[in-house]
Amino acid sequence: MSDHAVLHVKGRVLVGPEEVKDELWVVDGRISYERPCAEAVTVTGWALPGLVDAHCHVGLDHHGAVDEATSEKQALTDRDAGTLLIRDAGSPADTRWIDDREDLPKIIRAGRHIARTRRYIRNFAHEIEPDDLVAYVAQEARRGDGWVKLVGDWIDRDAGDLTACWPRDAVEAAIAEAHRLGARVTAHCFAEDSLRDLVEAGIDCVEHATGLTEDTIPLFAERGVAIVPTLVNIATFPALAAGGESKFPKWSAHMRRLHENRYDTVRAAYDAGIPVFVGTDAGGSLAHGLVAAEVAELVKAGIPPIQALSATAWGAREWLGRPALEEGAPADLVVYEEDPRADVRVLAGPRRVVLNGRVIG
Repeated sequence: MSDHAVLHVKGRVLVGPEEVKDELWVVDGRISYERPCAEAVTVTGWALPGLVDAHCHVGLDHHGAVDEATSEKQALTDRDAGTLLIRDAGSPADTRWIDDREDLPKIIRAGRHIARTRRYIRNFAHEIEPDDLVAYVAQEARRGDGWVKLVGDWIDRDAGDLTACWPRDAVEAAIAEAHRLGARVTAHCFAEDSLRDLVEAGIDCVEHATGLTEDTIPLFAERGVAIVPTLVNIATFPALAAGGESKFPKWSAHMRRLHENRYDTVRAAYDAGIPVFVGTDAGGSLAHGLVAAEVAELVKAGIPPIQALSATAWGAREWLGRPALEEGAPADLVVYEEDPRADVRVLAGPRRVVLNGRVIG
């Protein structure tokens, strides 16, 4: 289809969880619900807003930053899976060039991870000490797209287990500085110890959040702190635990417990009213294009299918401040053969992907 062709999407347009329209048009790359005076190319099926992966790493693999060709391949894989909006939750690579490509997903960047010295994966993060945290948060707030990413906990080799990375006063000052600069803050957290300090310090989101307990879940709910569980990543915990068993038995046992409780933890968070969003953690060691698998995992955890869909569609876009299928919005949408509300596994097989008004898949 050419850049200027009018597109007619006919069937069932899922404008919201309950709002369904019979058709929409794409004119000059934007959504319209008024029939244009022009011939149109017709696509039929069930239309959703372009899916959101709220924890994804374009420009990163398990060694660190990757070249532009690899970054492009990662972004294309996500796009072809229907992911048209990515919150890049930390990358050492400069991927700004993607913004000039109308055929690649839109990216909201959190800058580069900020970690404690020797307390994260090598080549991923700025590794610093607490006295420098405010300065680095300010730097990444200015470089990112409204988000900053901290590493809240990691294995402490002396303790032989996961421990919090930052003292309370350091995160309070750092989060306050990010907010002053108009950025939200999220943090990688597997374990229990760091959560109360981060939430009481004003954090906006926690990634993974496997360490939520009956003591901290009400605190998250009260403060409106979102979580992105990345269950497709948490599935790797048993293998990680087996690999570290001989050297760090306490850590290995802890990782197994977090894995065993993962579904109960997510369901308890959802039931308490904590906002839950879809994220895959693709790009470190996980493959890209796993958004459908993550939605299915949320359903397996007990989140109702329509809410699991919202966590990658309408609700996720609202949370990130991006439009869905509103009049005049950029035409980023995915069309399926069947109703994804009836079975979220439908997401694994997009019939058509439309990005910036162009049919690209």
